[in-house]
Amino acid sequence: MQDAPLSKDLRRQHLEVTRRYFMRLGAAGLGATQAVAAWAKESDAEILEEATSDMEYLTYQDEFGTVQRGQPLPYTLSKEKRLEIGLERETWKLEVVPDPESNAAVVNPMTRKKGNALDFKGLMKLAEKHAVRFLKVMSCNNMKNPLGMGLWEGVPLRNVIWLAKPTVNVRRVFYYGHHNEDPKQMFRSSLPIGRALEDPPGDNPIILCYKLNGEWLTGKRGGPVRMLVPDAYGFKSVKWLKTVTLTNDHQANDTYAGGNNDIASWMKTMCRFVYKPAKEKAGVPIPVTGLAQVGVGGLSKAQVWINPQGKEWPEDDPYFTKAPWQDADILPPPNNWGGDLPDGKLPPDVQFFTKEGKPEHWPMRYTIAHWATLLKDVAPGKYDLYCRTIDDKGNGQPMPRPFRKDGANAIQKATITVEG
Repeated sequence: MQDAPLSKDLRRQHLEVTRRYFMRLGAAGLGATQAVAAWAKESDAEILEEATSDMEYLTYQDEFGTVQRGQPLPYTLSKEKRLEIGLERETWKLEVVPDPESNAAVVNPMTRKKGNALDFKGLMKLAEKHAVRFLKVMSCNNMKNPLGMGLWEGVPLRNVIWLAKPTVNVRRVFYYGHHNEDPKQMFRSSLPIGRALEDPPGDNPIILCYKLNGEWLTGKRGGPVRMLVPDAYGFKSVKWLKTVTLTNDHQANDTYAGGNNDIASWMKTMCRFVYKPAKEKAGVPIPVTGLAQVGVGGLSKAQVWINPQGKEWPEDDPYFTKAPWQDADILPPPNNWGGDLPDGKLPPDVQFFTKEGKPEHWPMRYTIAHWATLLKDVAPGKYDLYCRTIDDKGNGQPMPRPFRKDGANAIQKATITVEG
């Protein structure tokens, strides 16, 4: 699987906010080093306030990076066919059934055949009382760049599970979406029943998602309804949701399990460069910026390190824990959240936000954060440039989980030449 490029929307928003960070509003482009030098004399507080004055943060639906499968892709079918197979809100239905291969006991199986499968009208009825909204970055565990940042809305999965009235012998939830009914194309995932029914402290619920950034979920994004697992990588958030199966099987049935992936992993904390010059002149501050994906471990720092090319590093320190890392500035939350939201304003009752519409803490887990810094007094030469995160427990990326199977978060390296 190839790495998806950073979405155009994320890159555009990032470059705009960090341009303001470095240059102040109305100043010249990012390469204007004299403006950077002038900016460096001003206070951080003033710079940060202006940098976020009208920054956008959320990714428009059409600008999300996309990982998808299916031939043809379900949302590319004709409107008539989509209505027939239940991929429009008017005809969508969700079955919640016991696994016929196990002894899970379910009093009220919800099936199309019985006529009691959950339809979109029924989902909206549940939403009147149970709907939740929260921020989440969508990210693939095998790709280096986040796919997009969104405000997702839906009904907790548990509220729908309880409609089926399970009683005993339920250990996992299997689920899949519409993939042309071809077993080879079906994409499946699963969860422990405990995670479906109860949220760890500080985490959001797993939801049947029907809106992104206040707009109905498009077919390309997995609509009309997809699973949305807030603490996990994207393969858990199955698109075009169609069937939920309650099982006593203790083993997962995820499609990704066959791809040698860790299918139980939380999202990791890591960072990536967005801007750094390939060349710069000696004697001027060098602007470097990036994005941090905030995983289960939280985020306390984003850091950079510039090292002369060819300078050997001890083999017993493969993650550069003893390197002279430099702290970057993590930019605060925006005033304009952007995306598809009217006037860039968040709706009320977003999870872990105050009544005034401010995040209870920042950066928030399972979101992104922008960061920026200036490299100063760099002598002429060729350099390797690295970036990493430090989580809330002091773990430097890629620790505490350095294995690719559960998330691609290796320390990123770039190169830069400083000319005399």
